[in-house]
Formats: sequence, structure tokens, C-alpha cells
Amino acid sequence: MAGQLPERCDVAVVGGGIVGLACAHALLRRRPDLRLAVLEKEVEVGLHQTARNSGVVHAGIYYRPGSLRARLCVEGARRLREFCEEHGLPFLPAGKLIVATDDAEVPRLQELFRRGQANGVPGLRWLRAEELQEVEPHARGVAAIHSPATAITDFRAVAVCLAGLVGATGSRVVTGCEVLGARRRPEGFELRTTRGTVLARAVLNCAGLHSDRVARLLGAQPGIQIVPFRGEYYVLRPESRHLVRGLIYPVPDPRFPFLGVHLTRTVHGEVEVGPNAVVAWAREGYRPRAFRLRDAWGTLTYSGFWWLVRRYWRVGLYEQYRSWCRREFARSVRRLVPEITDRDLVRNGAGVRAQAVAPDGTLVDDFRVVLQPGAVHILNAPSPAATASLAIGDHVAQLATEALGLQPRQEAGRSALGW
Repeated sequence: MAGQLPERCDVAVVGGGIVGLACAHALLRRRPDLRLAVLEKEVEVGLHQTARNSGVVHAGIYYRPGSLRARLCVEGARRLREFCEEHGLPFLPAGKLIVATDDAEVPRLQELFRRGQANGVPGLRWLRAEELQEVEPHARGVAAIHSPATAITDFRAVAVCLAGLVGATGSRVVTGCEVLGARRRPEGFELRTTRGTVLARAVLNCAGLHSDRVARLLGAQPGIQIVPFRGEYYVLRPESRHLVRGLIYPVPDPRFPFLGVHLTRTVHGEVEVGPNAVVAWAREGYRPRAFRLRDAWGTLTYSGFWWLVRRYWRVGLYEQYRSWCRREFARSVRRLVPEITDRDLVRNGAGVRAQAVAPDGTLVDDFRVVLQPGAVHILNAPSPAATASLAIGDHVAQLATEALGLQPRQEAGRSALGW
């Protein structure tokens, strides 16, 4: 997959995760004649947020009606199901319960139910305590929302498939190609990479954990900064998997864009438990002691991080404690399924969420797309970005077509750029 870096192209997509590849695929569906190159710094596509998540295809319950997340999640889930069916990829309707474990959580659960209905999520049901156990016999709570449309898939398999489709058009997916610098030229952007230099008429920044840095390299002022949060997972031991049929979630804390520790069946037959949300001191810091000076310094010198700490330091300390203590992790999930003990949990890796934080410490809770002359930047694409990826691709392709002058050839004339 490590294609050769061209000297010139019409569009350079920086980032070969599922969102970058979906955007490239959508652009090529609109403009099959585009000379496009996807630049991915790793040796394979989709190794970071794409691969390191729970594989849940969200139905669109959580998100504020009218937001990009709400609209693109519902549309993206439908599109993803069709894509997986067309290409023979796993897509399993698992169904999800969001469980209120006490009466104090019921008003927040009711708000989620209202949001889900407003967003057009199909098949939502409100369940009483005895009804939720018909869906998940080992779960306990006072009420629940059942979402039969929630599914599971393998997002990295989707990304690999998208990369193949992009390459089949004659465009290139260039791996091992990290963008190190950029210079504005009359013809576009000259990108200096670890594989050489490419002149791109337009750039689409889908760099995920490094999207704010790529934006600054291109001369944009993103107005936010990525603060990485590590989400750690356990799996249930095989003898305990019968305790979970599908997906079981808590009612999330509305102050945060995280969904809380939950139980998730995977397409590989395991049951994952997690994730938590711990500040990571490396943007790709998947291990608890991972540390990269540049990343840590960037976080510690950002005013938005300290405003966030000032507001939520107690929550941060608890998340750190839960990261260290398996018994506390088990206690969190035992509120949903009381039979689970810490002996049922086996550590199973982690992912890092690219969470955009505003200078005042606000956690950005919607997708953030910023336009710049000659470039489009996706600066905040946390969950449900994988679910919504195909819809995000269409949305960004429309923006790019209008903002970057990528009209059809018969309207724009032949490009002066070539391979």
C-alpha cells in the first residue's frame, strides 16, 4: 500500500484514518478524474483512532439535535451498513441498552430519549426495570433506553477497504509519509514529507491526533488545541461473556463528551469493558507510562488545559485512580451488571481520543471543520466520527468542492497539475 509520492497532485489528504479515507473516497466519487494522494505517516492505514475503539456503530442518541454529530451520525450509520453489506465486511446489529441505575439518573435518560427521537433514531424504546432484563438478563437498573439499531463492525477493515477503493481509481495512498513542513506557493501548498516533497493544489487535513499541528503548518489558526485522552479497555474472561448479550452503557455525565465505562460485544466474539478517560502525556500514548516531551509540553503550556483542570480536577484524579485500580474499574461496571467482579477483567490495550479543547477549557462537543484558502481542516472528530465517516466524507467533499474550486473538469478546465 506504500504507493509512490507524486511530485504534484490536485488534492493531498493528510491522514489515512477512516475519516481521511472516507473523504478521499467521497471526493473521487464526485470527481473521478482528480489526481489525489492520501499521505499517512504510519506503515499501514487506520492504526490509531480507527483501530483502537470499541467498534460500535452508534445510532445517534446522544447528540444535540441539529448538530453535525447528530445529523452525520444517523446518516453515517445507514451508509456504513450499506457499505459493509456491499463489500462483505462485518456489520452485526447488537442492540444497546443505556441504563439508569438509580432514580437520580432518570431525568438525564429521558433527555437522551428525547434527543434520540428528535434525531430520527429508529426503533428506540423506553424500558422499565423488568423490561430491560428481558433484553439483558444480567443487567440491573430502574429504567433503560433500548436501541436495536446500534451495531458493531470492524472499523479498520472498513478503512482498509476504502484505501483499496481509493487506490483502484489511480489515486495514491502513500504510507510511511509524515508531513514535516508546508510552504504556500502560487500553485497551492508545497508539502515536505518523510518521503519527499509534493505540490498540492489543495489540502484536506484529516490528521486526527495531529490535526491542529497540521493546520498550523499550513498557516491556519485553529482556535483550539488537541488534548489527548487515553481510554483503557479490559475484556471479560471467556467464562463471563454470557453476562452480556449486546451492548450495555451507563447514563453519561452531560458535562463531558465521553460515554462512560460500558460493556461491548465485538465482531470477534469478545466482550470489552471500557473505556475510561485519562489525560495522556503522548498523543499516541497507549501505555500508562507513555510520555513524549513535545506532546506533554504542548498540553502543559496550553491555557485551555489549565482551565479544564481547574474546573474538573476531582474528576481527573478519580479517572487516574480508576486507571491504576482494576477493582475500581470493576466497581464502575458492576453498577450495570452486578455479577461482574475484578477477577473477570483482563487488560486489553487502549486508544487515545483526539479531543479538541478551547482556550477557555471548554471540551468541544461537535465536529469542527475549518476552511482556509486552499485547505479544509477537520479539527475535532471524536466519537461518533468512525460511525459517521462516510457521511463526513460527503459533507467535507461538498465543502471542498465549493471552497477549494474543485469543480468538474468541464466547468473548471484541465488542471495544470500532473503526476
